[in-house]
Formats: sequence, structure tokens, C-alpha cells
Amino acid sequence: MEIELFIGFLGFFFTAIILVIVFLYLYAIVTPYDDYKLIFEENNLAAALGFGGAIIGVSIPLYSALVHSVSYVDFAIWGTVAIFIQLIFAFIVTRLGGKYSFKTKISDGIISVGILMAFLSISIGLLNAGSMSY
Repeated sequence: MEIELFIGFLGFFFTAIILVIVFLYLYAIVTPYDDYKLIFEENNLAAALGFGGAIIGVSIPLYSALVHSVSYVDFAIWGTVAIFIQLIFAFIVTRLGGKYSFKTKISDGIISVGILMAFLSISIGLLNAGSMSY
């Protein structure tokens, strides 16, 4: 009986990890700047902070989906919804123009904008998670 519980844990856990990896891939596509280049090649702290906040932001509703789901399929569906909501948020915010351009400011390494992006992503993640607590 205990082995079945462990196998169930592994299924949920690795699915959650896969969902985070899918999110990391799609987030880099959704944002108009090259997150990985900015972080790994240019050592852009603003991009790293924004990206880190996005990871936390998507992990919060994934956690909520894990806790509140009634089955594996239910978790997978709500996990996908969580990713979709976070990606929509990132797409909209990074398309703002003018003096509020996240694209320009993060690409330029403006740390305060990276922190703001992180906090916004976390906030959306919390609202996303709260909306899933059915």
C-alpha cells in the first residue's frame, strides 16, 4: 500500500516539474526579449529577477492545484490553466510601451523594473492560486 502512495507522489511531483519546464520554455517565447541570453550571457540582474518571479508566480498556483485537485487529471488540467494565466499576464505586461516598457527597461538591466516584474508575477500567481481553491 505504501508503495502505491509513493508512486502517486512521483506522478504528481514529476508532472509538476514537467509543467514548470514547459512554462519556462513558453515564457521565453512569450516575452519579447531573450530571457536566457540576458541572464546567462549578459548577466542581466533585472531579467533574472523578473524570470525568477515568474517561476515563483507559476509555482504558487501549481501548488494550489496539487493541494486542491481531486485526481491526477484534475491536477493536470488546473496546472495547465495556471500556466496559461501566467503566460497571458507576461505577454500583456511585456507589451506595454512608452515609459512603462518592461521590454526596454528589463533589456537595459533596470533592476527596479525586474523587481516589479517579479512581484507582479508573484501577485498574479497568488490570485491565480486563490481562484483555484474551489
